Amino acid sequence: MPTGDGWIRVIIEKPFGRDTETSAQLSSKLEPLFSEPQIFRIDHYLGKEMVQNILTVRFANRIFNSIWNAQNISNVQITFKETIGTEGRGGYFDSFGIIRDVIQNHLTQILALVGMGKPNSLDAESIRDAKVAVLRSIEPVTKENCVLGQYTASEDGKIPGYLDDPTVPKGSKCPTFAMIRLFINNDQWDGVPFILKAGKALEDKAVVIRIQFKDELRPYGEAAQRNELVIRAQPSEAMYIKITNKAPGITEDLRGTHQTELDLTYHSRYGVYIPDAYESLINECILGNSTNFVRKDELDAAWKIFTPLLHQIDQGHVTPIPYKAGSRGPKEADEMLISSGFKYQEGYKWSPQNKL
Repeated sequence: MPTGDGWIRVIIEKPFGRDTETSAQLSSKLEPLFSEPQIFRIDHYLGKEMVQNILTVRFANRIFNSIWNAQNISNVQITFKETIGTEGRGGYFDSFGIIRDVIQNHLTQILALVGMGKPNSLDAESIRDAKVAVLRSIEPVTKENCVLGQYTASEDGKIPGYLDDPTVPKGSKCPTFAMIRLFINNDQWDGVPFILKAGKALEDKAVVIRIQFKDELRPYGEAAQRNELVIRAQPSEAMYIKITNKAPGITEDLRGTHQTELDLTYHSRYGVYIPDAYESLINECILGNSTNFVRKDELDAAWKIFTPLLHQIDQGHVTPIPYKAGSRGPKEADEMLISSGFKYQEGYKWSPQNKL
């Protein structure tokens, strides 16, 4: 709807409906008022610096582009963890749950960026076309490929349980934790599990993308631990690659190895202001750049992945597993990780690098 030399753009914040049907209803109400290029559906995770860096890392660096496939990658994890619970807002949260709140939107958008094929160009429509294609290649999630949990009081009693929140309906089965295993049905990702994990009242606060590569068996065998590319979106934006290095100093033989990282901690390397996600996205909207906004068909494809499971949860057919506030979540989630081929790196812990 141009008005002289001006323009009209509308920014819409989530939730974009509750399922496939209600999302379509919302879109149908917008269609008579605005054209699709005027609608900017905002998911603020698409404004985060390290999320926006995914495409550059993938497609501007041959070393990653050539190994970004099922022949080299064992599994992909996209994790959102919060240490706080609902803290008196449980009544609001209970009407949505962790899947609608975080996974169907934020983590699925990250999955699309990690899993999409190479776009024809860097214009907004080419990138969003590639995201839609990969989302349409994912089958709807089943109960067998998810672990749902609900936090109880912490061991020390300092954090009350979800059901202790007076705003939460008595006996609620709303999940505050979910781990969902998805598969992309194409040649590039054949058999590679994409694991989306989100939870409240966990042991740490972080948003992390972890691409774990397959074992390098010869000639080092078990002395060579798995490589990982880790992108840390928050806090302390960073990207690092875990590699096996020769153990420093004198060793008995070549099997003396040590796991370390090639580390790019943003605040240590770059002395620039990193804008808040909303700052970045609102600026892009003003400029008319829709690359990091959600298109209608993209939204529809994302809802179709989760709607069948969400309906089962809404109907009370799924009971979440209790987990202690301050823990890693249900033990069944760790079991699913291991069954998905993930290998824990014993004794390894990343530390942000100090600025030189």
